[in-house]
Amino acid sequence: MGVRTSTRQVYALLTDGTQVEIRPLSGADRDAVCALHRDLSDESLYLRFFGLNRAMADRIADQVCRPAGPEHAALGAWLRGELIGIAEYEPSNAPGEAEVAMAVADRMHHRGVGTLLLEHLGSLARGNGIVAFRADTLAENGPMLRVFADAGMPAKRRMTSGVVEITMPLVSDEHYLDVVAERERSADVASLMPLFRPGAVAVVGASRRAGTVGASALRNIAAGGYAGRLYAVNPHAAGAELHGAPCVAAVSDLPEPVDLAVITVPADAVVAVAAECGAFDIPAIVVVTSGLSTEQGGELLATCRKHGIRLVGPNCLGVADTGTALNATFAARRPAAGVAGVAVQSGGVGIALIDHLSRLGIGVSSFASLGDKYDVSANDMLMWWESEQTTRLGLLHVESFGSPRKFARTARRVASRMPLLTVLAGRSGPGARAAESHTAAAATPEATRRALFEQAGIVATDDLGELVDAAAMLASQAPPAGPRVAVVSNAGGAGVLAADACVDAGLTVPPLGATARRRLSAMLPACSSVTDPVDTTAAVSAEIFQRALHLVAADPSVDAVLAVVAPTALADLTGALDGGAKPLAAVVLGQAETVQITNQGVPCYAYPESAARALARAWSYTRRRDRAPGLPPELSDLRADEAAALISGFLADAPEGGWLPPVQAFELLESYGLPLAPWRWARNEQEAMAAADELGGPVVLKADAEGVLHKTAAGALQLDLRGPRDVRNAYRWLADRFGRRLRGVVVQRMAADGVEVLCGAVQDDVFGPVVIFGSGGVDIEALADRTARLAPLTEREADDLVGEPRVAAVLAGHPARPAADLPALRDALLRLSRLVADHPEIAELDLNPTIVRPDGVVAVDARIRLAPRGVWDPYLRRLR
Repeated sequence: MGVRTSTRQVYALLTDGTQVEIRPLSGADRDAVCALHRDLSDESLYLRFFGLNRAMADRIADQVCRPAGPEHAALGAWLRGELIGIAEYEPSNAPGEAEVAMAVADRMHHRGVGTLLLEHLGSLARGNGIVAFRADTLAENGPMLRVFADAGMPAKRRMTSGVVEITMPLVSDEHYLDVVAERERSADVASLMPLFRPGAVAVVGASRRAGTVGASALRNIAAGGYAGRLYAVNPHAAGAELHGAPCVAAVSDLPEPVDLAVITVPADAVVAVAAECGAFDIPAIVVVTSGLSTEQGGELLATCRKHGIRLVGPNCLGVADTGTALNATFAARRPAAGVAGVAVQSGGVGIALIDHLSRLGIGVSSFASLGDKYDVSANDMLMWWESEQTTRLGLLHVESFGSPRKFARTARRVASRMPLLTVLAGRSGPGARAAESHTAAAATPEATRRALFEQAGIVATDDLGELVDAAAMLASQAPPAGPRVAVVSNAGGAGVLAADACVDAGLTVPPLGATARRRLSAMLPACSSVTDPVDTTAAVSAEIFQRALHLVAADPSVDAVLAVVAPTALADLTGALDGGAKPLAAVVLGQAETVQITNQGVPCYAYPESAARALARAWSYTRRRDRAPGLPPELSDLRADEAAALISGFLADAPEGGWLPPVQAFELLESYGLPLAPWRWARNEQEAMAAADELGGPVVLKADAEGVLHKTAAGALQLDLRGPRDVRNAYRWLADRFGRRLRGVVVQRMAADGVEVLCGAVQDDVFGPVVIFGSGGVDIEALADRTARLAPLTEREADDLVGEPRVAAVLAGHPARPAADLPALRDALLRLSRLVADHPEIAELDLNPTIVRPDGVVAVDARIRLAPRGVWDPYLRRLR
């Protein structure tokens, strides 16, 4: 598959939040490598080389700066243009093993340079087929031994004559990923401290005119109670006080280095101001300015990376942290202090959420309008919320993803301790790539986003109103332990509507237990109904209605209560809304607000449908939180090397990629144990007849003709052929139809009838490998019945994938059709997901139809498109 090399620099964070650049070393870096080694202290030199020979610097520089190859690579860590550390691996005597060595500048010890380099070098080596690192370290070299011990890989040690020989398998298992994620979280939070907990803030471009963005941001900070130092930067008001803050002419004139600069200057001036901030050692900036060109945006990010600045924006509303009373936004109203963390890309959505959360009494803990998201992203905000104790609910509005898999892993961890909610943005948008197969057509932005959120444990709503409704429920009530809802109403018709809404939302409305019904009958009027829904009638008092709620909530068959009250002149029941031991949502018919939260902490909705959907979202959070995600299973009989050789051979002949010929497509699938109907390849009429005879039974002929992708539509399929005459006639018909374009035919045994499904996958440029499942056959596009998950799948995710589409009801069986072999279908999806996860060159894979029967699963057609694609590590520590 070739040698994997790192061809460009990336940026990552040290333990204290400092940004460093990681990139491959080349001949141009020789002098810097020599300087690094010559500046090492005698102790460091001795520990590194087991001696004090400084003349070795030139030889080491020549070694590490030579071009990378199959068994050698070297990376350097740079801090503002200075080389502060190197890591390299060289071939060892054992196959698949390489010797690793590192050197870190003395002044940078204990800041995580070596660990960061080891992670990046290990990722690079894994991509090149290296399975283990080996290192020899003096026993007294405590810092280096700690680097290896803390790496998260199962290191083995052996002591010989004061030298510790360390062998580290380059695994990337769950333990290793957890260790790396914790290092990333700690470093990321440190880098965000200047953004949300600044000791001093400057607003650059603050105008003297009220109503401008800069003036509004400055006024909001000054008026919000921020206790830190605040400055304005405006050359036209220098020396004066501007909206309550002392003003200077330029960033360089500030009386102290501030932690945060809010930039509101015109687009043409943004890059220059960011460079001034970097020169003045300002660690964080928020660029509110919009309208930057692509070139200006690139220069802005490059400037921030050069100076180690964390950047929010550009084109954003700003940031806020109610714990420090920082409101660095130009919103009309400041957020009320509370428990919800909010991260949005749209400033308008951010304003709406701030206002709703403040009105509901939920309030905001921290807020970030991410804008164009050049740097700080939803991943950063998730780690920030995870690390501080105020946030108990996270709300996200994310239109794009820089690292979806890292986002999903981080979100899954955070969601285990707090609900995370989002709204699906861009659901109606077309696919970013022209669909060439059924699978590619099915992999819409909505499908992939839903897959990401489902696997991340995030509750996804379809619109902003549902997001606010769900937030009101989850912020005020404990999430229900199950989907069973008891509806209690003083208006029978409204109670029926509420019960219908619960069922429509995926909840259940079970009959109450006999004890609950008996007690309700004893306290309610004779004309009441004590099934579920419960109709208390309008004649009950507030006291009786509350007792009914408590009694219903105590029923063991109930997980949550939905109270529906219609205001009458007989009694005001809103004060009686108290669910007792179970979560309670209420509907107050005629309520002006779509949702509000009572002083008792009960969310009250204007409509039964809104309350039911909010309860359903809360239950979905419980279900995901309490369900272990599991791990992708170990699969037997995988011939990964065979698959890799087949893929590399095809791409060697077709560097731009293309559709695999049928024989190679089937061989690739068989290398991962995917079930195919028995087949043979035939280049002419005689071979087709011989193949049919060998296979036995009715067969199918499928033409392999240039330009033909969908065989049924192109007339390239001949079915139910019985005997030599049928096969001969079918072959001649195909030869006449396609002429010289016909390269041959696949002869395949006719599969027995079953449920036709689509099993497929695409390599998404953003999300990576995505597995698609749903109804199959020729009507796939019309049915539009499919769902998706990111690969590789766990067994639980494969089961979810099978269970979500409408075709699941058919697969489960009914009186006219026995249940399908779901374990075999799950195994096929697991193998398919592993194939595309292991081989990112598989751009599209289409098994349609795959026939599922009570006695097994078989794919009867396959299309696979390959494309050259670089190997990437989605969990590697790096900034966007």
